[in-house]
Amino acid sequence: MASRDEIILTTSEYDLDATLACGQAFGWERDSDGWTGVIQGRWVRLASVADGIKVHLAETSRDLVWLSGYLRTNVNIREVVATFPKDDEHLRDAVRMCAGLRLVRQDPWECLASFILSSTKQIVQIRQIVRALCERYGTAVVIPRGEASRFSFPTATQLAALSETDLRACKMGFRAPYLLAAARCVTSGEINLESVGSMKLSQAREELMKLDGVGEKIADCVLLFAYGFPTAFPVDVWVRRVLSQFYFRGRNVKPDRLRRFIERHFGPNAGYAQQYLFHHVRLTSVKKVSREQTEI
Repeated sequence: MASRDEIILTTSEYDLDATLACGQAFGWERDSDGWTGVIQGRWVRLASVADGIKVHLAETSRDLVWLSGYLRTNVNIREVVATFPKDDEHLRDAVRMCAGLRLVRQDPWECLASFILSSTKQIVQIRQIVRALCERYGTAVVIPRGEASRFSFPTATQLAALSETDLRACKMGFRAPYLLAAARCVTSGEINLESVGSMKLSQAREELMKLDGVGEKIADCVLLFAYGFPTAFPVDVWVRRVLSQFYFRGRNVKPDRLRRFIERHFGPNAGYAQQYLFHHVRLTSVKKVSREQTEI
């Protein structure tokens, strides 16, 4: 394959816009030509076409295993949806509106750092912080001629060498010390991100929650979007609201009871159910907020 060639990653029932805009990954930028981002140090532009996803690369690649693994194009989405509770009309509505939404498989460090930065921020703001962090402290990647410069997400080692002041320059505010502490814990080996994926869900959650600034919701986001734990079910203010409204007649529910309900009701692909519900409420909120203004 020649440099800059466009190739087609064959897949079906894949909504690229919903997948990359639904609040699970923050390093992608949308323009009239598609979605541009950096995966494993590679510049890539993606666009939906009739028979799959058109891929534009800056450098020759022998295969696209790294990309298909990230996009999880091998997932049979019909089989996933078939595991959802049959009598759940709210989830059926979400699946119908968000048909083709997929979960991606991100780098664990990038995902962890991004969600540490996400606390009480709107999606558009998180993207701005991530972009500033990459431009200031990431590594420049090869780009096609005429394209804007792009940078990989800074490694834990790169960030661990910085100061809190350096990080605050990216407008992340109170999240700066949490990100810096996480980077130093990962760099020192105090937290081994490679080992998390081999743990049981509850153990993996507890391991990530050892980090300051990482609560259950952020931990579950990382376990779902980076490690692929299928029953990880992040509960933020939006998801808690929709669960209360749809399943508990608007009543406030204690966290333990809510967790038991989630484990019992949504089945082996609860994480997918969560993302469909989350994206659905963003699209249909009675407050008519912009999708870009949804707080994570």
